[in-house]
Amino acid sequence: MKHSHFIIYKPYGYLSQFTSNDSKQQSKRFLGTLHDFPEGMMAIGRLDEKSEGLLLLTTDGKMSDFINSQKVDKEYYALVDGAITEEAINKLKNGVEIGFEGKKYKTKPCKVVKLNIQPDLPKRSKKIRDARHGPVSWLSITLNEGKFRQVRKMTSAVGFPTLRLVRVRVGAIQLKAMTPGSVLEVEMFDV
Repeated sequence: MKHSHFIIYKPYGYLSQFTSNDSKQQSKRFLGTLHDFPEGMMAIGRLDEKSEGLLLLTTDGKMSDFINSQKVDKEYYALVDGAITEEAINKLKNGVEIGFEGKKYKTKPCKVVKLNIQPDLPKRSKKIRDARHGPVSWLSITLNEGKFRQVRKMTSAVGFPTLRLVRVRVGAIQLKAMTPGSVLEVEMFDV
């Protein structure tokens, strides 16, 4: 069986699924409205509704399992509320305690770098608080795990809640100049 693979820029406000039978979600926006995807398509690692950026889609379950395993780095740009401190960055790097499935979980060590200039990202569809209303900081956070809303929980745990979150890289695949809602079909993922 030949599998299909896509790289997309998931826009803010979309769920990382294609449709829903849940009547409470009928007003939500789904990936299936961005493109006519083949039957059996699945997102490899989800982005929550308020997150945006690089999302890989495939019909190959083995490929999905491999990328979702802890072998592949995922890099995020996070705009956080406040002028982040070196102490907070070091805590993030070393792992922080977050809630996951009703229990306490300590995140694995990861790479965290404060970005000195704002990354060149498309404007988000929904306005976000910016530096006019108090200091903000941009971070690059690279993880090789992916718990539900992990980056948001991590930055909140050190006192700097996330205002905007964009996944910019999965392994060697980068968001580059893609724009929200764009879809690129590829032969294979080179992660």
